[in-house]
Amino acid sequence: MRRKLVSSPTTTYSSFTSLNSTNFQPALNPNDPFYHFLAPPADETPEQRFAREQSESDARQMSEEIDENLRAEKAVRRRRRKPVKVLLLGQSESGKSTTLKNFQLTYAPKAWEETRSSWRSVVQLNLCRTANAILDLLGEEMKLQSSALSSSPSLRLSDAHRVLCLRLAPLRHVQRALEARLGPGVDEASPSPIGSPVGTSSSVASSSRLDPQEFFVRSNSGWKAAFERLRGEHVRTAMAGGVQTDDEESTRVIAGRREELGQLWRDDAVQEMLERRGRGRGLRLEDGGGFFLDDIDRIAVPDYVPSDDDIVRARLRTMGVQEHRFVFERGSEQGQEWLMYDVGGTRSHRAAWAPFFDDTNAILFLAPISCFDEALAEDSRVNRLEDSFLLWKAVCANKLLARTMLVLFLNKCDLLERKLAMGNVEFRRYVPSYGTERKNDAESVTKYLKQKFRDMSKQYSPEPRGFYVHLTSVIDTKATAITLGAVREGILRDHLRGADFL
Repeated sequence: MRRKLVSSPTTTYSSFTSLNSTNFQPALNPNDPFYHFLAPPADETPEQRFAREQSESDARQMSEEIDENLRAEKAVRRRRRKPVKVLLLGQSESGKSTTLKNFQLTYAPKAWEETRSSWRSVVQLNLCRTANAILDLLGEEMKLQSSALSSSPSLRLSDAHRVLCLRLAPLRHVQRALEARLGPGVDEASPSPIGSPVGTSSSVASSSRLDPQEFFVRSNSGWKAAFERLRGEHVRTAMAGGVQTDDEESTRVIAGRREELGQLWRDDAVQEMLERRGRGRGLRLEDGGGFFLDDIDRIAVPDYVPSDDDIVRARLRTMGVQEHRFVFERGSEQGQEWLMYDVGGTRSHRAAWAPFFDDTNAILFLAPISCFDEALAEDSRVNRLEDSFLLWKAVCANKLLARTMLVLFLNKCDLLERKLAMGNVEFRRYVPSYGTERKNDAESVTKYLKQKFRDMSKQYSPEPRGFYVHLTSVIDTKATAITLGAVREGILRDHLRGADFL
């Protein structure tokens, strides 16, 4: 509220100017270089002087109010809780991005809802990419059969399969269009959605790349930047008067091929071909990230809107370190800001981890345990489970992380149970230290792995630290929400203790 400079109708102009000159107007020094700019006009009338001095007083009052607001904002920033900084570490395809999406779904639902429509393009891209990979395999088999060189003479392929391939050919254009809209970039070292195990010198199964190129987002802000582009496209289209967008065109084509997509996935010869390519050794197309062929009838429709489970399962690969900011929208931590960093898991990206270790509150380390019989995509000589052991050892031994809380997720437990239940693969074959006395089931294997990681933490940590481990299947949103609740509570308790609030 501004001061009243004229307190009553009886206040005279001379008394006001005296008050103003005494309390507000600084003395002007003729030697001051700004004297001629600040000095009042020589021919100024009393009325002009009154107006000028009142204007100067008002400006001074406004300046004081602004200064006071700035001081108040600075005090609020000082009192504001320091953000919680969490790193997600683990090899490529360990479930880091899926875990991050679960955090957003559980604790920042408004921000989650804002991106829902944008994930439709990602789900459609996953669907098209998987279907096109199967079509590539089918084309190879038909070419071999026609040249009498087929190694699979019992596959019942006919002209109907050729017609099916032609009918689904537009999906290749849709895939390219979706990739162009989300952002440029192809990584030659990334895995294809399907493949077959290949024996190596160490008897490790690896994925034979049907298509070695997988689309990824290059931007440092990951899928957020891609979604901003999609929203901008919708806004420009709306301003243009409702012209059909590329998104609507892609949706129309996919919906128009729903019947053929169903025929492709349910075809007996196609299923037999996929069985030979990978299922016999425990690798299934359905177990890979971004698989949606089982949901064709629900997804290949004009008005498709992704569900929460669809978004969590959708795969959009990002390159480099991705920073994600969450402001908790519910619970006792409402308003608390979290910074989560999803760092690249391939070997070429691990050198970028160290700079993010400083001032980290917690590390969520994801070790996919279902891939005990698989090799790294970037080095077929290295077993994926053994790679997780080496990474965990390095993280535990790092002196920069001596006081950092480590939380271990033994992930993909559902796939582990399914693989061992098939009965045609033995865990001990790939992990000799497992021994011959333990059972070849998920319960015994997970118990062994928990103890294995615990012993490594105790052996290599520079200082004694707690061991926090969770058995997870991060595509299960409900179960993961419960796990994240326990993790969140532990991280916040440790964070507040470090800030001397506890």
